Amino acid sequence: MKKWVQTMVGDVELNKDIQLLLIIGGLYALSIALSNTFVNVYLWKQSEEFVKLAVYNLFIVIMQPLTFILAGKWAKKIDRIIVLRLGVIFLSGFFLTVLMMGENAGKYLIILGILLGIGYGFYWLSFNVLTFEITEPETRDFFNGFLGLLTSFAGMIGPIFAGAVITYMDKLTGYNVIFSISLGLFVLAVILSFFLKRRSAQGSYHLKDVFNLREEYKPWKNVLRANFFQGLREGSFIFVIVVWVFVTTGSELALGTYGLIASGTAFICYYLVGRFLNKKFRKRAILIGGIILYAAVFLIVFELSFARLITYGIFVSLAYPLLLVPYLSLTYDVIGSGWKAGEMRIEYIVIRELYLNAGRIVSILFLLAAIYLLGEKNGIPAALVILGAGHLCIYGWIRSIELPSAKEQETFTALKKR
Repeated sequence: MKKWVQTMVGDVELNKDIQLLLIIGGLYALSIALSNTFVNVYLWKQSEEFVKLAVYNLFIVIMQPLTFILAGKWAKKIDRIIVLRLGVIFLSGFFLTVLMMGENAGKYLIILGILLGIGYGFYWLSFNVLTFEITEPETRDFFNGFLGLLTSFAGMIGPIFAGAVITYMDKLTGYNVIFSISLGLFVLAVILSFFLKRRSAQGSYHLKDVFNLREEYKPWKNVLRANFFQGLREGSFIFVIVVWVFVTTGSELALGTYGLIASGTAFICYYLVGRFLNKKFRKRAILIGGIILYAAVFLIVFELSFARLITYGIFVSLAYPLLLVPYLSLTYDVIGSGWKAGEMRIEYIVIRELYLNAGRIVSILFLLAAIYLLGEKNGIPAALVILGAGHLCIYGWIRSIELPSAKEQETFTALKKR
């Protein structure tokens, strides 16, 4: 068994906390894969208006950074594990609310967006901080790659299973079954979190100091700008593509098939990238991933069909592991080499998420403006062509990043003390 594990993951030390965090991340991914795709379709079917769905997603990305600020303070004063549990509890509350509202859920899009945004904020603040604390530079590529592997596997089985359940059962009953399973998975994640080592932090909450650090520490400034452009694509693409697949086919099962094919491709790529990508090829991989992601946009913006969407999904699933695994590892390495990284790790994560969600907010506002000015038929494709360049722009900011040597870090720290 041990030999098989080493063959799969390579020469990586898997301590208990890394294993538990990966399992919790996998449960989260499976729950989201089962439900989140279909939540957008479920809500869209009640209005059939992209504007209302965009407003719902806008409130998610508005509440997320606001929650990050509060969650960061609580993580610094209390415990990251407690913040993780709060996130999972709010996510459970979201699905419980959707279940209770049923066919009236579309009337409460803002409330649902707020609930989900708060859940995401608490969850991802704690998960990102725990990732930074539990992993080391030598294990981060593996951790991000293996987490991507779990996410892709969840993306393979979740949507096709959910699509089949919704298709072959009464529609509302099928949705309720899937949302209930997601609720159960989140409850299991809360239980597992009790086995993680408690991680309390000390010191004051220096959010402003870490924010201002971008003017003195150029790698940090570049990472933040890269995160803004990452959000610029993600904000709109995350729900537009899902609804386009459903609109094109009129079938939840087809949406599940799309998820199965796309995630199956990503599953293989995440394994290969996480297992074999050398650190010296990180930036080149980020560039190649960004080029493929932007080129894929042109497969769907001029002519929409299920075959084109499937092709798009395959190309995107090839590109995301190439870009995200080295990009996330580089981001954590920059934070780790920054001023008082150990003491200020929570502040670094919060500021990073503020930039990421600022990009998402701008993305959705731009999409809404394009729909208002050009209508859905012309406005959405036009917006996607512009917003789709977000991941390609990442390379422009990270290509000049060079991590400081130990001596340079000591000098920088000494200057900050003055």
